[in-house]
Amino acid sequence: MLRFSLLRLGTEPRALQFAVVIGLDVGKTAHHACALDPEGNKLFDKPLPQDETKLRELFTQLQNHGEVLMVVDQPNTIGALPIAVARDSGCSVAYLPGLAMRKAADLYPGKSKTDARDAFIIADTARTMPHTLRQVDRDNEVLSALKVLAGFDEDLAHETTRALNRIRSLLTQIHPALERVFVGGSLATGLVLDLLEKFSGPTGLKNAGRSRVLRFARSHSRRDPEALIDRIFAALGEQTVVVPATAAVELVIPRVAGQVKELKQQRATVAQEVEAMLEDFPLAGVLMSMPGIGIKTAAQILLNIGDGSAFETPGHLAAYAGIAPVTRRSGTSIRGEFPARSGNKRLKNALFYSAWVASNHDPISKAYYDRKRAEGKRHNAAVICLARRRCNVIFAMLRDGTYYQPPSIVPTHEPAALAA
Repeated sequence: MLRFSLLRLGTEPRALQFAVVIGLDVGKTAHHACALDPEGNKLFDKPLPQDETKLRELFTQLQNHGEVLMVVDQPNTIGALPIAVARDSGCSVAYLPGLAMRKAADLYPGKSKTDARDAFIIADTARTMPHTLRQVDRDNEVLSALKVLAGFDEDLAHETTRALNRIRSLLTQIHPALERVFVGGSLATGLVLDLLEKFSGPTGLKNAGRSRVLRFARSHSRRDPEALIDRIFAALGEQTVVVPATAAVELVIPRVAGQVKELKQQRATVAQEVEAMLEDFPLAGVLMSMPGIGIKTAAQILLNIGDGSAFETPGHLAAYAGIAPVTRRSGTSIRGEFPARSGNKRLKNALFYSAWVASNHDPISKAYYDRKRAEGKRHNAAVICLARRRCNVIFAMLRDGTYYQPPSIVPTHEPAALAA
């Protein structure tokens, strides 16, 4: 019997062969399954209820033909049950990203969008172009729990940003000069939120007076807040007219400020829960031993690459993250290497952020960053170069399970082996 092999992400084909590939277009209450053999013949092509018994029955039936690979287009939420049942039934699982599926769909005749067509495209793409597949997270309780908490924290971050933008909009509406005092991220600081929650806005601050506001600020801040209070009252003096609806706005501002404080507290609680979970995951300590990698960054890296075993070399990992340069050559007019525009965005952001932090606090990383800047690279390009260099180290640390060890000698041109 002719069989085909599943390509691991960025690696050579695995030894494990598959006699059947199932494409599953997942849905909330029902899926559509299409099973193909290596020659492309359909072994199954019907709707499938979101039910463990029916799913297990299909997987067991198709295993009579040999090894089975089940591919989904959505590995989370509505796709979680089929993946769990497939694994429990002894099937392998994989994930076809949405962008890859849409590009593959353009190669098939017809423009209709049906569950049956999508399931067939998933199965046939997995059969003919296995390099497009991605690994589904391993059946690890810690990583699964981290994914849930990371998603919740991301939602909280979006809600916090929305609430802060709402406060800025309200202040700009009634007192633009006061809004300009809270530059950058100062609006999200605990002291500013306490002031807005206590005194509501420009009218409440004016009525309270500088002395009372300063006393309140000193009782709610570890640092001397006098400079901030001076800027606030200087801004209040720039406007004498009262904009219509100021009273209504000052009813809303303290409520939104309270929401921001509550959201920040929830994020702090989630961070503590993530930290407690990472204590049970050995590779988390390995990652956090590297300068620039904290709890959230380590969680993002682990969620996106696991133990790193899906990548054969650091180059494959860097390409997946989108921090490796892309070579473009066409005739004599286009020649060179350009920044990658693809890759796993969350992983790229985690590696970039950790490299930026390291460039500010780690002498070795700062020296490398400064050298790249001296070569004429801009800030972002220099940080990407540092992130690419650190990617080699992260790969070695995860592969060997070793903690970060700073080198005794750093070469001038070649990357150092920073991990044992």
